[in-house]
Amino acid sequence: MSSPVPGSSSPSYDDGTRAAIAGAEFSLRERKKLRTRRTLVDTALDLFTTQGFDNTTLEKLCAEVEISKRTFFRNFASKEDVAMMPVQALWTTFLDVLESHDLRGSTLLEVLRDALLAALDRMSDPEWAERAVRCLRLAAETPSMDAHNLHFCERATRSAMEILSRRIESSRVADIHIRLVLDIATAASQYALREWSTRPGEASRSELTAFLLRVFAAIPTSITMTAEPAGISG
Repeated sequence: MSSPVPGSSSPSYDDGTRAAIAGAEFSLRERKKLRTRRTLVDTALDLFTTQGFDNTTLEKLCAEVEISKRTFFRNFASKEDVAMMPVQALWTTFLDVLESHDLRGSTLLEVLRDALLAALDRMSDPEWAERAVRCLRLAAETPSMDAHNLHFCERATRSAMEILSRRIESSRVADIHIRLVLDIATAASQYALREWSTRPGEASRSELTAFLLRVFAAIPTSITMTAEPAGISG
């Protein structure tokens, strides 16, 4: 079962992973549409990086890809949407994983961590990591992209909340617990993504996996850490 993010009018960026998992084959029309989306994402990242996000008009982007604005809006909702697709794909896939992920014997935090890692494993396009790093770096210096990313993550968090509220026994876990753990997991994930994207050298999924594991492992200690005032000796 697919879990689209509420409020998103554009199709999610798909590198073919879902079809491979489902054993489905793309039709000629679907393959053409997938190629168009990939080309749009790559061209947008190239133009936004070299010419600046604000200096690159939608008309310029469409001209480079040789498509109409109508075709663009059949695939993406805005310049921000096309630029952030590599990262949004991770969150959209995370929601798909969460629909069927085994909940037995795990804490909520472990469920979210493992679902996110499983989603990352599904980013099978060899160039996904490089695209994701480029869009995260652009977002760090482009306020409208950063705002778009934060808004998308909030919608994804609400979708995850709906999934877990439906799947978890309501007598055992209150909505406030689910939401708080989701917010903690989202903050941890954003931190890991930010640290990963700012490191020099070639980006890799394995490196992001290591960042996520390290950050999630630090959460329990961080929550229970005593706040000792500075400058006060024993």
